Amino acid sequence: MLKFIQWVLLQLRSDTLKLLTLAGVLLLIWGTFAPVGTLVWWMNQSAETLGFKKSYLQHLLTNDRSTKVVQAGNIDCYIVFLPGVGDFSANQLTKGEEFFLNRLVQLHPNCVQVSDVFPYSVTDKSLGGQRLLAPLWRAAENADGWLDNADVLIKIRNLWRFAISADARYGPIYNRGIATTVIRRMNAAYPLKTMTHQPIKLILIGTSGGVQVALGAASYLDQWLKPELIVVSIGGDFDGNTGFEEVDHVYHLHGQRDWIEDISRIVFPSRWPWTVGSPFNQARQQGRYTVLGSGPHTHTGPQGYFGTTLVKESNTTYVQLTLQKVNQLPIWSKPK
Repeated sequence: MLKFIQWVLLQLRSDTLKLLTLAGVLLLIWGTFAPVGTLVWWMNQSAETLGFKKSYLQHLLTNDRSTKVVQAGNIDCYIVFLPGVGDFSANQLTKGEEFFLNRLVQLHPNCVQVSDVFPYSVTDKSLGGQRLLAPLWRAAENADGWLDNADVLIKIRNLWRFAISADARYGPIYNRGIATTVIRRMNAAYPLKTMTHQPIKLILIGTSGGVQVALGAASYLDQWLKPELIVVSIGGDFDGNTGFEEVDHVYHLHGQRDWIEDISRIVFPSRWPWTVGSPFNQARQQGRYTVLGSGPHTHTGPQGYFGTTLVKESNTTYVQLTLQKVNQLPIWSKPK
């Protein structure tokens, strides 16, 4: 399988246009079969594991053996990070993302970090864990030289999961599965059993397509945990229909040079100003949606929201600028 993939890539070496053509063909193919994995997962679940029964949360926590021993403290807050469509697995955080999350938890010791959710798999498997296509994803992830842009295949694949999350037909199934993964990862980071007698603050921080998945999971997380639910979008893309009726507030950070973030405002009618009845516009009118400029960020890369290079004529890196903006949001508990 791997040799065949290498052969195909070698045939495309002479012409970048051929690679783009292949990407377009794969885009259409994946669009056709993308929902299959979600439907298979759905058919293999029981009413209890899908959360249809009121005892679902107790069932999930009782059967979750992954809980770790963590530091004692007055924990009342979870920070769940959902990365963008370029990620290969849940543990693929960049240095900038790691710095951002670690520093955020240092600033707010009442919060625990949950950064091992892969938002582009309803079965919670990284691309390397998928037997059939794992060689393709590894080849695209590790490509360099003239094949450096082969990671576009990963982005195309993950974009379809973004689309499924926003789809009215398959989205409820997919988003329910992601919400289940989020709860399991939260419980592994700090036992939810200890939180039953105090309110939980759940902060979902996403970037790029991770924001759509965060909003998709929001309705189920709200139903099962009943937390104070906040979504922080860092250059995120989302449809404007999903999740806005359940979240307490959405904060959207927008970089001055991030044109990719603008695409979803054009593509999704629910984001248009004149669709006043959409959940997005209703949240905006109710003051539950706030847009903030983050600075001279691009969407990704060294000058992106988690870039580690210095901002021009400044001693601050791009990720430090993002951290400052997020830390200034009125969502953090005041020191006691």
